[in-house]
Amino acid sequence: MKIGELAGRTECPVETIRYYERIGLLAPPQRAANNYRSYGDKHAERLQFIRHCRALDMGLDEIRLLLDARDAPDADCTDVNAVLDRHIERVAGKIAELAALERQLKQLRGCCVSTQASHACGILHALSEHDTV
Repeated sequence: MKIGELAGRTECPVETIRYYERIGLLAPPQRAANNYRSYGDKHAERLQFIRHCRALDMGLDEIRLLLDARDAPDADCTDVNAVLDRHIERVAGKIAELAALERQLKQLRGCCVSTQASHACGILHALSEHDTV
């Protein structure tokens, strides 16, 4: 299949496919007689795997490690578990940061409980003070 077909089948932009090829996540395809890239089912499967990992907010280095493990089916999955454990820790950290941000925003929202002129808005005043939030 041509790159446009692969893009449509995997819902992945053509430029992203080319980028994944350039950085070695996706194997270079064979070239047809007309020099067009010719992709197979294995490319589509690998690209779907990459896209699923990206949907889970995994970085390219993490994906590379997972692909390496996937490409060595007889090896144990210790590295796979380690990648996921580290990723889970990062996600938990992000959740904690977002919860702190939510608390700050709610505190800020509490600075203005009624509609009034903007010059009297507690939120705008609090945002002007560096130590308030």
